[in-house]
Amino acid sequence: MTPAWMLALAGGVLIGLAATLLLWLNGRIAGISGILDGVLSPRRGELAWRVAFLVGLVAAAGAYMALVPGAPQPRTDFPRVGLVVAGLLVGFGTRMGNGCTSGHGVCGIGRLSQRSIVAVLTFMGVAIVTTFVVRHLWSWP
Repeated sequence: MTPAWMLALAGGVLIGLAATLLLWLNGRIAGISGILDGVLSPRRGELAWRVAFLVGLVAAAGAYMALVPGAPQPRTDFPRVGLVVAGLLVGFGTRMGNGCTSGHGVCGIGRLSQRSIVAVLTFMGVAIVTTFVVRHLWSWP
């Protein structure tokens, strides 16, 4: 069995490689929210690569879960209303921050963008506080 740190390292290398290739070959930042936005409101010549990127993202995760013994599986015990509210809040935050963790965290920090560094510090701070509140004050799973 492969140690978890090796799987995490391989995953990080693949994410970095994908982000680098997208920037190098297409001149685009690998921010998932921006890529999805371009699928929902497409511009001429922009749809195919965006759909391919998103399909590859989902297919790779599905293949990993299906083919790797003991791979982590998604949890199914969360209340649906809570998931919908959480998703809407993430979408709102993504709009407010002008990007998501992949665009700011993977690509922005790699380019030493001050705006991205501040955005990631904000994302992480809010995530830590939210996790503490949900798990310890509300006693949600």
